[in-house]
Amino acid sequence: MLLTAYLLALLAILLAWPVPVALSRARWTSRSPFAAMVLWQSIALAGGLSMIGAMLVYGLEPLGDNLLQALRRAIGIVLGNRATDELHFWHLFALCAAALLGTHLIFTLGLTYARITTQRRRHRALLEVLSSPSGAIERTLVINHPAPVAYCLPGGSRSVTVLSDGLLEALSPAELAAVVDHERAHLTQRHHLLLWAFEAWRQALPWLPTTRLSRAAVSSLVEMLADDIARRTTPDETLVRAIALVALGGGAAEAPQGLPAVVRPEPAIEPGMPDEGEASLAARVSRLLTPRPPLGRARTTAVLAGSGLLLAVPTVLLLAPGLVG
Repeated sequence: MLLTAYLLALLAILLAWPVPVALSRARWTSRSPFAAMVLWQSIALAGGLSMIGAMLVYGLEPLGDNLLQALRRAIGIVLGNRATDELHFWHLFALCAAALLGTHLIFTLGLTYARITTQRRRHRALLEVLSSPSGAIERTLVINHPAPVAYCLPGGSRSVTVLSDGLLEALSPAELAAVVDHERAHLTQRHHLLLWAFEAWRQALPWLPTTRLSRAAVSSLVEMLADDIARRTTPDETLVRAIALVALGGGAAEAPQGLPAVVRPEPAIEPGMPDEGEASLAARVSRLLTPRPPLGRARTTAVLAGSGLLLAVPTVLLLAPGLVG
């Protein structure tokens, strides 16, 4: 099992630094945001599994020839309250580290979800007082503010799109339809769940390059995916004008700082650094102004297959008895 632990540790190192750095610099991602999103998810999941798995396998190595056998023996030792001379300091240290890291990741995921839920509940209560339903657009609320503001508030069957008076006055009907389609795409494709998971990953391990890079990349990719939904019924130049007007007014993802505190939504996901937001906006506008052909079927299939393989490798190393000694 020692070789398995070393292979998992090597995979964890690759997925923590060189792989996410290379992917964050890749230019093909804007041509296939969906495939890029799947790959980022695979990197995060496989990286976490490899980190925890490497420590777990190393810690249990003296107790068996494979992980399942070693786990059964370890459980027997714990339940039987038996002493063992096979586990030395570094083995116990690795087991404690694996348990702490796993607990930390799960706890941070739950804590992030609780914080997001609380913020959304509070914001929804404020909207019930300070907004009015849009008579023309279904499941849309309008707030009284001159800045062009558009954002969505997830909540299952209670999900709504929020627009400002300033936006309704600034945009043409076609531009307004593009903005609404964009925001509703975030809701129908459950982008808030992706952002929640990657934000929890970043908060759990803020020192890890992959968590920061993946958070920024996923934020940009979900905007591109929503843009692609809007592009189905809106010309690119119309969508670009709408994006520019909303961006100048403060951004479509969250209300601008000019809004009164009682109206401004507290971001359910902490916004990235300003340069990250500007880079994302520039990438979105660039792919609309100078569109490139989508990634070919063969390359898209290769990316998706590579994503699946990336998840399969640590899983097989951990669970396949006797595959690697």
